[in-house]
Amino acid sequence: MAKQYKAIGEEAWKNSVEKVNAELFIFTYGALVVQLVRDYEDCSAVNAQLDKMGYNIGVRLADDVFARTSMERCRDLHATAEAISKVGFKMLLNIVPTITGWSADSREFSLVLDDNPLNDFCELPPRAAQEGLWYSNVLCGAIRGVLEMVYMQTEVWFVRDQLRGDDTSEIRVRLVRMLDEEVPAGDD
Repeated sequence: MAKQYKAIGEEAWKNSVEKVNAELFIFTYGALVVQLVRDYEDCSAVNAQLDKMGYNIGVRLADDVFARTSMERCRDLHATAEAISKVGFKMLLNIVPTITGWSADSREFSLVLDDNPLNDFCELPPRAAQEGLWYSNVLCGAIRGVLEMVYMQTEVWFVRDQLRGDDTSEIRVRLVRMLDEEVPAGDD
């Protein structure tokens, strides 16, 4: 199954995704984070805004991924983690995080990013790190949004970040519960 997801991600990256200049994307994201820091002055509020933005992006990305690939709905959290890593991240950022750290009950795992493109050309001021800014928190929100669209309520957070001096960036994902599929009002 993992090979299948890898092939889907590679194919989508090559043929289905409109490419954007990486530097433009990275600098635009950096400017957005700087503006949020200026507007909110509180790193926890900035983290919340980045998560909210990411969530809204993730909700739309789920449809985009299914529309551009031959993927079917994943049967469990393991397959979903593979799809996020090998298809979602590959399609959108051209990276493939490593999946690791599964909990004993298989309801929690980590995505380890050896290279986070959002961190390129960026230095986190010591004050921002001390105050708890997670510069790439938009990724946590996006993962949460995508998973909610496939009926999984999750908690997603950064554990480590290269901008804070860690050797890798690590995002932790915890499945809270499976959501019920609801038919929109008037569609029954």
